Amino acid sequence: MAEFAGVSVSDISASASGQQHFVAAACFDPGQLRLRLPDSVEIRFDLKTAQVLRLSAVALLFVTGESKSGNEDKNSFSRALKFEFGTENESRDFCSAVEKCRHGKINGTSEGSLENGTVIVHKSKFDDKIEPTSAKMYFHYYGQLLHQQNMLQDYVRTGTYYAAVVENRIDFNGRVVVDVGAGSGILSLFAAQAGAKHVYAVEASEMAEYARKLIDGNPSLRERITVVKGKVEEIDLPEKADILISEPMGTLLVNERMLESYVIARDRFLASNGKMFPSIGRIHMAPFSDEYLYVEIANKALFWQQQNYYGVNLTSLYGSAFQGYFSQPVVDAFDPRLLVSPPTFHTLNFTNMKEEELYEIDIPLNYTATVGTRVHGLACWFDVLFDGSSVQRWLSTAPGSPTTHWYQLRCVLSQPLYVMAGQEITGRLLLVAHSAQSYTIYLTMSVKMWGPGAEQGGILQTSTGKLDLKEPYYRLSQPQPYAWAQDQQQPQQQISSLDLSPQIQDAVDPALMQQSSPNSTAL
Repeated sequence: MAEFAGVSVSDISASASGQQHFVAAACFDPGQLRLRLPDSVEIRFDLKTAQVLRLSAVALLFVTGESKSGNEDKNSFSRALKFEFGTENESRDFCSAVEKCRHGKINGTSEGSLENGTVIVHKSKFDDKIEPTSAKMYFHYYGQLLHQQNMLQDYVRTGTYYAAVVENRIDFNGRVVVDVGAGSGILSLFAAQAGAKHVYAVEASEMAEYARKLIDGNPSLRERITVVKGKVEEIDLPEKADILISEPMGTLLVNERMLESYVIARDRFLASNGKMFPSIGRIHMAPFSDEYLYVEIANKALFWQQQNYYGVNLTSLYGSAFQGYFSQPVVDAFDPRLLVSPPTFHTLNFTNMKEEELYEIDIPLNYTATVGTRVHGLACWFDVLFDGSSVQRWLSTAPGSPTTHWYQLRCVLSQPLYVMAGQEITGRLLLVAHSAQSYTIYLTMSVKMWGPGAEQGGILQTSTGKLDLKEPYYRLSQPQPYAWAQDQQQPQQQISSLDLSPQIQDAVDPALMQQSSPNSTAL
């Protein structure tokens, strides 16, 4: 194995008194890195606990949990060393040598015996929970600038984050910040603008390279920001953070399961008295009535009512198609006047909750109808709190508020419920995480007895639904009528809005039904 002579080393560990600079020769033994100093002192590092992070073409950050000098006992403390090489090729060869020696490989041989073809795979907690195909698609999606632009151009989102940071400079000034899932690096730049001592921008997708370019394009800030490519479940950092900042929210707050990574980052990197931006998330819910939406979804399945589709009878699949369309949560912006009861909310406290609490979220439902109507399901949205020392800021996705790229979400029941004003609506919203980085939604809604004898209890009607948060219906425009060939049998007549009761039609803003939603969204 080649020796790397003349490596410029800076010890930037928190335990070091200021930065210590020296020149050393780096060489490798099975599973170990040896740094040989000019005075013949050697320092050894266990590569099994080490992480190598690229800072630039010729600079690396080497972080390890333990070190051992040639004439001292083993010490258990974290070391962070910055290595600078003469050329980019030398830096790349060093990284390759670290990986080979991490598994005991020296000069093409390996310590111990492995069968030919054996592949060593190191799995993190993320890998244990998430399907590889889902993770690949997820990181590919967020590795593209067009999707980052979509989020950056959500000015409610970006402007609220900016205000939450710069209005709370007292929390950021002189502090160490970790940006979890940094994306383009915009929140890291905000933190640096607010005076952060140093920011670690952690990003697992290829967007990390774009983040480096964006940060390098801001010379006044770049010296205080380090982009770390990797998952928070796997990487190591040289010091604890005073502040965690992140945008981990998905549709219905929890979609994509990034909140779990946010909580893991808290446990791994945040100092005991550190702050989280955001610190609290709330899922808001209320029953709604929207006859137009219900008819729109129901009509989609009418295609399968055809008895002569090129000589084929499709009707045996109608029931499955009908339920399939109602298994899609609807993502759009709706008029808050469609709500038939004041909303309730469920709180997630990111500062003290356990990661496992996000695997299954069970929310009881209890409402009193304010009008007599048909209830078509449950409407949901969320908000998050930035609990700064100077200013508290809420980022809200509520109906009636300025629209964000999250919009709102509605779970539509295939069997609506009939309610009278004053009647009690009960139920349960159960969110169960699955390995495709999302949740299965189990919704139950019931109408309790009303009027004389209601104190005896009892349920009049119950409707249930099972929906997949991973596969929503993005209601971005009104569906176009299907073009039928002249020799085709047309399906059952589509339900017309003229069939709706006047009370329901009056409850819907006609302008809302004509309005097309923006043409993109981010999960």
